[in-house]
Amino acid sequence: MADLKENEGLPKADQQPFRPWAYDVSKTDFYIPRLASGQHRWFAAVTHAGNNGQYARVLILTENTKSKGWEIVVTVDIDDPQQLPQFVLDQDGYATPIDPASSKLATPAGKLRAAVGDNFATGGEQTGKKVFAPTEASEGQVKVHRDTVGKFGSRGTTRFIVERPEYPDAYALKTATGALVVFSHTHSQHDAVAAPGLRIKPEKQDRAWLGTTPSPAYNYTFTCSDAASVPSSPGPSSLLGYGCRRTDATATGPSTTV
Repeated sequence: MADLKENEGLPKADQQPFRPWAYDVSKTDFYIPRLASGQHRWFAAVTHAGNNGQYARVLILTENTKSKGWEIVVTVDIDDPQQLPQFVLDQDGYATPIDPASSKLATPAGKLRAAVGDNFATGGEQTGKKVFAPTEASEGQVKVHRDTVGKFGSRGTTRFIVERPEYPDAYALKTATGALVVFSHTHSQHDAVAAPGLRIKPEKQDRAWLGTTPSPAYNYTFTCSDAASVPSSPGPSSLLGYGCRRTDATATGPSTTV
C-alpha cells in the first residue's frame, strides 16, 4: 500500500503502471510448524527466483481468524540464499516453532529489533554492532545512517528514532544452528533546518504525504521487515535481509526537535 500511495503522488510522467504479481509455487519451499491446539496458525515459505535460484524471499503467512483465509504478513528478501540456515524438521516433515522471545536463543526478538533500530539511529554504535555480525544487511542499515545523517551539511540536521513497532509479532523456526527469526520494526527520520528562514522542499517520493509546500521540518515513518539467523549458544546473530517502506510523513513545524 505504501508503494501504491507513493506512486500515485509522483508526477504522471514518473508513475509506473501496476503489474499483478504471483509467486511460483513450484519454486517455493513451505515450512509448516507443528502448533498446539488453539495457537494462532501460521507458516513460513521461502520462494526462489532467477535462473539458478539466486534470489530468495522469506514469507510469513498467518490465518485470518474471521475470513479463515491466509494472509502474507511479512516478506523479507534474503541477500545471499546460501546464508539461509537449514530448518529442523520432525519425522513427519513439520518444522519446529520456537518462542521468538525465548531465553534459549542467544538474542530474542526484542533485542534483535532494538539492535536493528540502533543500526539506523547510531550506526550500530550502541548495540547494533554487538548483536549482529557483519553482513550485507546490517552493513546496509549502518550505511543508511551514515549517508543520511549528514545529507544537509551545515544547513540542516537528520536523526533517526526507534519507534514502538507497528507490528510487534515475531516468528521463529528451529534451525540446525539455532533459529531463523522474522520480525518487523518501525523507525522514524526527523529532518530539520538549522537556521530560521530555511525550508526543506519535499522530494518526489514524499509528495503523496506532504504535497509540494516546503517546511522547516519533517518527520518520516518507516515500516520494515527483518530476518535474522540466531544461534542457540552465546554469540552474534546474522541479519540476512531487511526491507523498509515509507508509510507516513508529516510536516512538524519550525522546531528542530520532535
